[in-house]
Amino acid sequence: MKGNRIIGTGMGLPSRVVTNEDLAKIVNTTDEWITTRTGIKERRIAEDHETTSDFSALAAENAMEMAGIGPEEIDLIIVATLSPDRLLPSTACLVQGKIGAKNAACFDLEAACSGFVYGLAVANGMMPDLGVRTALVIGAETLSRVLDWTDRNTCVLFADGGGAAILRHEGNVDRGILSTYLRADGSAPPPWLAVEPGVADLNPLSEYGSRDFAIRMEGREVFKFGVRALPDAVHGALKLTDGLTIQDVDWIIPHQANVRIIEAAAKSLDIPYERFVVNLQKYGNTSGGTIPIALDEANRDGRIKEGDIVALSGFGAGLTWAGAIIRW
Repeated sequence: MKGNRIIGTGMGLPSRVVTNEDLAKIVNTTDEWITTRTGIKERRIAEDHETTSDFSALAAENAMEMAGIGPEEIDLIIVATLSPDRLLPSTACLVQGKIGAKNAACFDLEAACSGFVYGLAVANGMMPDLGVRTALVIGAETLSRVLDWTDRNTCVLFADGGGAAILRHEGNVDRGILSTYLRADGSAPPPWLAVEPGVADLNPLSEYGSRDFAIRMEGREVFKFGVRALPDAVHGALKLTDGLTIQDVDWIIPHQANVRIIEAAAKSLDIPYERFVVNLQKYGNTSGGTIPIALDEANRDGRIKEGDIVALSGFGAGLTWAGAIIRW
């Protein structure tokens, strides 16, 4: 037992709310079409001046406030994102500057919608052997910058915002991250879920950010993958604990991609849907941001209580999927 505990959580969201009715004014869709297929009712979309590092920094500040720590105590910042402010410098370095975490090592991590759980696993592995006592792990996106707003199959799903967790090494205590489980399948063809064309294909590079440079997705294939991957991530992480089973899990916090995927996972895992933390109806799919946003919401409203067993389950482009088991 490493005793690496989450001592604070936070979220950072745009103030701009875009409803299904708003989208119906610009693309061929309806509130009923979106709701019945995804469960999403509204989402947050960034203003022109807002960036991934802005949402990351706000989430970090809220997490630090809950944890009762100052930025100088942070030894490591990992930002999981597929929509960084820039190709370089890293968004994590920009966050470091914005929050004043002058003692932190910083890097970005890209595992799409599994990114936050991947980030937790990496931070957990660096504590304390590599001199990290306090880590800041963030999942955040500004996906509206890589959306084709004429494509109703993608523009109704994705959104902006992020969440953060402060992870601290507290020694051999019976709480914290109990296991992490990371998987990927690079054989899946990129058209299933990718930003196309790739940066290497752009000529000239000035095409970056054009409407043609956007998320493309084969919805049926991604849906089938998510239905398989979400339960596997939970079961895989549970197998790496000291004997915990699905019956021991109090809360599952899944990637918020589609309510039908979550409902199917509940049936596959044979646990009540009510044990899932679901908030995609309010925030949409923020990719790497969905799990930490939901974690913070459930932490702040009191659903998650001390001693609870919490399972995180992410899945996304790559293909990647990841699980973590935490004793709160």
